[in-house]
This record gives sequence, structure tokens and C-alpha cells, in this order.
Amino acid sequence: MSRIQATFAQLAAEGRKALIPFVHAGDPFPETTVELMLAMAEAGADVIELGVPFSDPMADGPVIQRAAERALTHGIGMPQVLAYVRAFRARNSSTPVVLMGYANPIERYGMECFVLDAKAAGVDGVLVVDYPPEECEAFAAALSAQELDPIFLLAPTSTDARMARIGKVARGYVYYVSLKGVTGAGHLDTEAVAAMIPRIRAHVSVPVGVGFGIRDAATAQAVGRVSDAVVIGSRLVQLLEVQTRDNVAATGAEFIREIRAALDALPAST
Repeated sequence: MSRIQATFAQLAAEGRKALIPFVHAGDPFPETTVELMLAMAEAGADVIELGVPFSDPMADGPVIQRAAERALTHGIGMPQVLAYVRAFRARNSSTPVVLMGYANPIERYGMECFVLDAKAAGVDGVLVVDYPPEECEAFAAALSAQELDPIFLLAPTSTDARMARIGKVARGYVYYVSLKGVTGAGHLDTEAVAAMIPRIRAHVSVPVGVGFGIRDAATAQAVGRVSDAVVIGSRLVQLLEVQTRDNVAATGAEFIREIRAALDALPAST
């Protein structure tokens, strides 16, 4: 059982929902990434999605685009991302880390080398936005062989056939993109999310996390009522980008504690 699977199993036993924050590796300052990850885990993050910088992040809105640009300016690439995970893992052996990004940095690094080095660094899952399941069967198999969870996206436009196909290969959790558009959009329709989750669960046996458009405790609670996990990125990155070096970790932890408290105020799920 992977760290991600174990985490969700424990949360399910407790009737609690997973909180999954997204931050970009190397942003807003390279030297704050590991401390930020540790602070968020201590504050109640159950899984941490760590963004891999890329110059053309097609699914990301302006906030996360700026984060990627800042990280690239700092010289952050895949070797540095894996070094952050190793440093985090040396001080936290329990909180899962998922690398989230695009195919280009992985292919430039070398797919086989990436899988082995990610495993050695302590990565638990990989979500590649532009790797649909039918185009990455070998990659997903290589991840699974190293007990790394391949994580896939679903969208409001996903067909039942697409859900079924992803259900066969997904591990850890699936990430449901709750709206049409890019990260950071503000038009979350929680009723539409609630209607979609049962359709997804009919085809997918792993937990369902929901992201895009979740900005505060109220929207996190609304999504947490119907999903297994809440993924929150743009609002967190937006808060962090205006902080000084000394305030980054504390700001991230404070935000996570607020969302964690909102999710824990929900009635225990059965």
C-alpha cells in the first residue's frame, strides 16, 4: 500500500476529508520550499502537490503561471524539485508528496531516470496534465512498478468511457477539475460538482479529489461534503507570492489550518 493509499484509508476510517494543497517548487523563493512543505504538513495538509516548473503551463491561470515563471527564473528544474522532496522526506516520513506538472520536464529528464529518481527521493505520486491515459500506458506501468501512484485528471466534459478508462489505471486518487477553464477561476458551481461525483464513483474505485475554484473555507466545506479530498492551489500561491522570505512558511501554515478546521467541522462521513 502506497503512502497515498494509506493516508486515504486512515482518513476514511476517521470519517475525515483529505486536504491537498498545491505549491510550486522554488516559489516564491527557492530556499522556502521545504520549510513551507513541512509547515503545511504540520498544519494539517494530508497530501502535498508540488508543482514542477514549466514554461508553457496550459492548464494554469495567471497566478500559477507567475509562480512557474518565478521558479524558472530561480533556475528550478527537475533536479531541484527532486532535491526538495529528498530534503522534505528526511524530516517527514509520512505525508505523501505528488509531483504535478507537464510532460516536457519529465521527458527532458528521461522517463526511466525520472521514475527511479522520483522513487528514491520519496515521491509518492505523479500527475502529468498532458498525459492522457491512452498515451502514457508505459509511463503509468513504470510508476506502478515502483509503487508510485499515477494520478489522472477528470473534467466536467469527461465521458463515461473516459472515466472507465481512467478508473482502470488510476492509483492514489483522481483529480476532478471542477470547472471548464484554467486554475484560479472563480465560478465554482458546487451543485454541479455534487452531481458529477456519483458519476465518477460509478467508474473509479480510488478516492475523488476536487480542485479548481476553491478559494476559502466556505467553498472547501461545500466541496468536502461531496468529495473525498479538497485540492487548493491558486489562492494559496496568491497569498504566498506577496510574502517576505521569513513569512512564507507561517502564512502557508495559517491558511492550511483555516481550511483544515473547516473540513474537520463537517459531519464525519461513513
